[in-house]
Amino acid sequence: MTIDKRISAFNQLAQLFKYITNKTEPELDELKIKFKNLDEEIGYALSDAEAYNNWFTRENVFFALNNWAEALSTSNLTEWVKDYPTVTTPKNVGIIMAGNLPLVGFHDLLSVVISGHNALIKTSSKDDKLMSFLIRFLHTIDEEFKTIIQTVERLEGFDAVIATGSNNTARYFEQYFSKVPNIIRKNRTSVAVLNGSETIEDFKALGNDVFRYFGLGCRNITKIYFKSEDQIPTFFENVLEWGDVVINHPKYANNYDYNRAIYLLGKDEFLDNNFVLLKKDANLHSPIAVVNYEIYDDLEAVKSFLSDNEEQIQCVVGHDMKDNPNYVEFGKTQTPTLTDYADNIDTLQFLAEL
Repeated sequence: MTIDKRISAFNQLAQLFKYITNKTEPELDELKIKFKNLDEEIGYALSDAEAYNNWFTRENVFFALNNWAEALSTSNLTEWVKDYPTVTTPKNVGIIMAGNLPLVGFHDLLSVVISGHNALIKTSSKDDKLMSFLIRFLHTIDEEFKTIIQTVERLEGFDAVIATGSNNTARYFEQYFSKVPNIIRKNRTSVAVLNGSETIEDFKALGNDVFRYFGLGCRNITKIYFKSEDQIPTFFENVLEWGDVVINHPKYANNYDYNRAIYLLGKDEFLDNNFVLLKKDANLHSPIAVVNYEIYDDLEAVKSFLSDNEEQIQCVVGHDMKDNPNYVEFGKTQTPTLTDYADNIDTLQFLAEL
């Protein structure tokens, strides 16, 4: 399959995503001809996704689909791949996917297929329904994808592996897949460094960075460095719009109640606005419904700490952090582009060198 056909297929997938989210209705007749009972299949995929993983609310699924619809334009895909060599001998690349966010493993699938290799996919049980639906759609666009993209129960016959998991599972992955080229991803998180010049719009955008997907992703901010304690009320005030979204979700509410009770019993200091806890803590990672924070005096010391712990960090937000390689603007952590690679490993370069 030529690169132009691959790009065209993923652009058709973008049209499907736009149709699902009702933003537009592009080429509706063509989509329905290619995929029989399209509307029914969409309904089943969305309802099953949330039933099997209650974190996958319709709003968050649509947010993910809209972001991918924007990314998968013909111009974006063409620009993305233009500097990488054409693969002449396709390899079988195993992909072990995470399932914490809707379609979180899709970038790896896209990278493998667009580069000219074959994908052997082990989906996460937490994100199997959406992923299986879009794979069936690609199979319908072109039957050759049935050879290029295969979902498997057990990885066998692979030439390389891309695996995502926790720090614990990563150790097993590194040992098990040590004999083939691999990318092994571990836990990461994101931080914000505030300097006091932030606008109300910055704080509102920061709310999206913290609360989108209930804080479950590596691009969610779980640690905030405040220049002054005076900024904390401003933060609380400008994230209030997220209150109904998160606290009315049973699993989030359970985590909020649990962590609050633990901190009360342990007599830990924390601040509370009735749907998120701010806890003074040096750790970069925080539990669901909790954001760790520190008050800093020395910006250079913060920068040095973030540099020393770069392997734990995916995104860094803040007006003074533009020199950080992981810098992202306020409100943009949850809208990565095609070149925003997980763990900052260029997946296309890795695949080109197989």
